[in-house]
Amino acid sequence: MEPGTTTGTSWLAGFKADYETVFVEEWSPYLGIILLVMVIAGLMIGGLFWGVFGGLKLWGDWFNNLIGLGPALDLPDTLEGPLLHRMSLMNITLVLGAFCAAVLSRQFQISRPPRLEYVWAALGGSFMGLGATLAGGCTTGGFFTPLIHSSPAGWAMWAGLLAGAAIGLKLLSWTLENIEWGMQAPATLNTPAGIASLYRWLGFGLLLAIIAWAAGWYYSENEKLAARGIIILSGFAMGFIMHRSRLCFARAFREPFMTAEGEMTKAIMLGAALGIPIAALLFRSKVIDPYIAIPATFWIGSLLGGLIFGIGMVFAGGCASGSLWRMGEGHLKLWVAVFFFAWSGSIASGLLKKAGLIVKEMTLDEIEETRLGFQAYFPVMFDGWGWSLLASGALLALWYALVRYNESTERFTVL
Repeated sequence: MEPGTTTGTSWLAGFKADYETVFVEEWSPYLGIILLVMVIAGLMIGGLFWGVFGGLKLWGDWFNNLIGLGPALDLPDTLEGPLLHRMSLMNITLVLGAFCAAVLSRQFQISRPPRLEYVWAALGGSFMGLGATLAGGCTTGGFFTPLIHSSPAGWAMWAGLLAGAAIGLKLLSWTLENIEWGMQAPATLNTPAGIASLYRWLGFGLLLAIIAWAAGWYYSENEKLAARGIIILSGFAMGFIMHRSRLCFARAFREPFMTAEGEMTKAIMLGAALGIPIAALLFRSKVIDPYIAIPATFWIGSLLGGLIFGIGMVFAGGCASGSLWRMGEGHLKLWVAVFFFAWSGSIASGLLKKAGLIVKEMTLDEIEETRLGFQAYFPVMFDGWGWSLLASGALLALWYALVRYNESTERFTVL
């Protein structure tokens, strides 16, 4: 053996092992939520917040204008472009981030579900669109982000999501026992070995393209494009992180009722426990206005919307962000679910605005109100941050105690 051969082989083996650790082996959901909160904090420092439903609704608005429903829903004739709308751009890059992670980990696969699952995707997506409209956001913009922004609207939607997930699982269980049509799984589409061997290079190529895209816009003389540069990287990072760690809000609410497993739920709790004090520091320093991410839906809209959304996400098989990153992984059911989510969200928003339910009004205190609720903010309700943080901490402790108790006793499982 020539000198250096063993060393060279060891170096390559070490590089391959590191690649497997970072890009192939599944990350802990706790690591995933910590990284996700870091990205959210970065957005907040830039005066932005994480939302999903607004971007999906824009896609639905575009489709409704295309098929001629725009006038009936009072949609504007000219809509912002999907790549320029802040939330739409974040959603698109989130899908790309998940796709990049999927091909780098060799987990990208076109997945075709049984025919009945397409029906559940359409039904679940439609429920999620209505629920998100009522709550002023999905599990991201109606639950997690308001939670971090110290709004009880997030906790009201949390209660609705819990009830909805339990009801949804009961209903889905009934369908499994009583409906036989469309349950035959189609043949698996195997990716040719030659194509699969290119996945790694496709992933790295996409990563470089995203960096170039973000840099090109960030250093553009166009102020709007420059402001979107950071969103490209943030959305891409979120999709990558969520895929690698399998982060899913739907799973956090669903699995305690299914199997009593609480790991994903506790990871989401950790994210809230980290995000709430970080956000509080940013709010006190006036880095960002907390009200920009607090929906005017406390408490009726948040609770009712969470209930409907919770049922929908069980049938769809994912929440908003979870559906997006699974789209990037190749799940056709989630493509259908997101289409109906976007379409029904656009229709529901148009109809509820015409009915005057979600038309916002400003009070003398400059707080938005609707017939579904108002912008509730703990520091205002409790006249300071002390009781506000205590209330958030107490609710998180209660949630943790319920989940931990259920892990030991399976008391709350419904299947």
